[in-house]
Amino acid sequence: MQVPLPYWRLSGFYFAYFGFVGAFTPFWTLYLQSLAFSAFQIAVLMSLFQIARSFSPSLWGWVADHRGYRVPIIRFLAAASLFAYAGVFFGTGFYWLFAIMLTLSFFWSASLPLIEAVTLGHLGEKRFDRYGHIRLWGSIGFIVAVIGLGYALQYMGMHALLWVILGLLLAVWLLSWRLSDPAVAPHHENSDKSWWAILRRREVIALMVACFSMSAAHGVYYTFYSIYLVDHGYSKDIVGWLWGVGVACEVMVFLTMPRLAAQFGLRRIMLASLFLAFVRFFVIGWAVDVWWLIVLAQVLHAATFGSYHAAAVALTHRYFKGKHQSKGQGLYTSISYGVGGTLGAMLSGFAWERVGPSWTFTAAACCAMLGFIVFMLMMRENED
Repeated sequence: MQVPLPYWRLSGFYFAYFGFVGAFTPFWTLYLQSLAFSAFQIAVLMSLFQIARSFSPSLWGWVADHRGYRVPIIRFLAAASLFAYAGVFFGTGFYWLFAIMLTLSFFWSASLPLIEAVTLGHLGEKRFDRYGHIRLWGSIGFIVAVIGLGYALQYMGMHALLWVILGLLLAVWLLSWRLSDPAVAPHHENSDKSWWAILRRREVIALMVACFSMSAAHGVYYTFYSIYLVDHGYSKDIVGWLWGVGVACEVMVFLTMPRLAAQFGLRRIMLASLFLAFVRFFVIGWAVDVWWLIVLAQVLHAATFGSYHAAAVALTHRYFKGKHQSKGQGLYTSISYGVGGTLGAMLSGFAWERVGPSWTFTAAACCAMLGFIVFMLMMRENED
């Protein structure tokens, strides 16, 4: 007998979780800029989240698989994140914020792969096509936060950001108490394969290289995109809308992903996502003053995050099964958003003031193309 799916409990957590992301990612750089930090200092502080993603998700994934539960760990991570963030109200110095953001990122970055594993466990193989319908609520939370804050910051000032983020972190912690672990962990025929045997598979290597390249390409986007737009005359509410447009298109992809996967296969979806990332970042770099091209570039977020993330999670779930599920999702987060995101953010911090924004975004586009080439050559047609 199939256990009822806790749809709204999972969706509510995603809504609050990505509401925080929608408040933090586009606007925290503007807050740091208001404190008169240099581009390199901003890049260092923002890269802390990526650095933590390099090891924290894998670490907590190992703990979760060893203990046999995930939800109590998610609750602990949410509480620790809330406690760590409260420190921003007690200082604004670079080293103080460095310590606060490093601590926050260590706990926060581990939550997503665990909630992904919980969601996939509840869905099972028979209901996997409903993943997009749950995950889209995270995108909706992002849109509500980014557009609402765009207006709030335009008229209320930057300090409002601190309180909104605090409220969102509190909501994440409260909603974590509504979650539950899947009643029965699914058994898979390859769940007893060794961790290293899975990692050595050609298709797994191809996937991780592609994910690394895609996240590295996004490093400059998540670090400097809002600053870039404001410097070119876009108001904060317009910046919020542009971020919102991208995520709204992402929602449409999550809704249609089952049909897209059935029609085209995950390999082709991943290749298309990487190629469109190349196009997107090249356009952002050289056409920032052409508003309709910037809007078009944001529409491509549907591919560079929406279809990419859904395909990457699905492929990771396929290769890392049973007792390796949390570790697999943690590895995906660590390699992509962790190592790749850190490299992209740090290099963008060096390049931004040396070669300029346009060439920095061009480098990001080339990074996505590198992932496209490797994935095309290494991932076999029958492995999609």
